[in-house]
Amino acid sequence: MKKNVEKTQSGVSIKFQGVVQKQNIVKMVENCSTGKCDCMSESTKAKIKGMDVKGKDGDVSLNLDGEVTKQEIEAALAKSKLV
Repeated sequence: MKKNVEKTQSGVSIKFQGVVQKQNIVKMVENCSTGKCDCMSESTKAKIKGMDVKGKDGDVSLNLDGEVTKQEIEAALAKSKLV
């Protein structure tokens, strides 16, 4: 799976391509928003104002709105068990 993290005007965008199922990204977002994951610190989670998953299996985008940095999100992705 290829992951591309980019800074946007409103936060950070992550593009997942290759062997990726949209439902896994949706599950990751649900776990993050309900506190069932520990891939990022509470202070990082508090910065995220919104999460939006788009696309289809093999080509999924996750947009995070808030004052998060590209580095914070790359670190969280490295710890995630779902991606």
